[in-house]
Amino acid sequence: MSSTDETKKFVPLNIAVLTISDTRSLADDKSGATLAERIVAAGHRLAAREIIVDDVDAIRVVIRRWIADEGVDAIITTGGTGFTGRDVTPEAIEPLFEKRMDGFSIAFHMLSHAKIGTSTIQSRATAGVAGATFIFCLPGSPGACRDGWDGILAAQLDYRTRPCNFVEIMPRLDEHLRRPKAKGASA
Repeated sequence: MSSTDETKKFVPLNIAVLTISDTRSLADDKSGATLAERIVAAGHRLAAREIIVDDVDAIRVVIRRWIADEGVDAIITTGGTGFTGRDVTPEAIEPLFEKRMDGFSIAFHMLSHAKIGTSTIQSRATAGVAGATFIFCLPGSPGACRDGWDGILAAQLDYRTRPCNFVEIMPRLDEHLRRPKAKGASA
């Protein structure tokens, strides 16, 4: 079971929120608002918040821009993880991952199953790392966003969480890009 080490200082992150929807605007984006409120309430900074249509290329433009932005530590998307023809979030984002985070989907489905039962199988929640940026893709309901944040992300994006958390490994996410090949090693 995880715990919070109160002797450690909280490290605020810059987190961007992307709502993926053909029908939402900032005025009625309850899921994006839920995430933004929780991010700020936890002490993090809302680095950006946008809404984009369910289109693979349009989604990738925003995600790639945020991955390249040194002011964005993590990205949370909401929407587009279902099975309808317009649900394309995993197809848009998973090819950008350098490393998949299969445990996120498992943990999300465990939490979700406790609340909505077998209906959780209708979500393709996913996560990974790209360009030293964590990316988490949640379903488009406010309840799913609350579950994902409260049950997983709030702790894992808090440096004080023990036994481990994502913040403590952030400086090492791009070490493969900084480390020169060992002299004399063959490829």
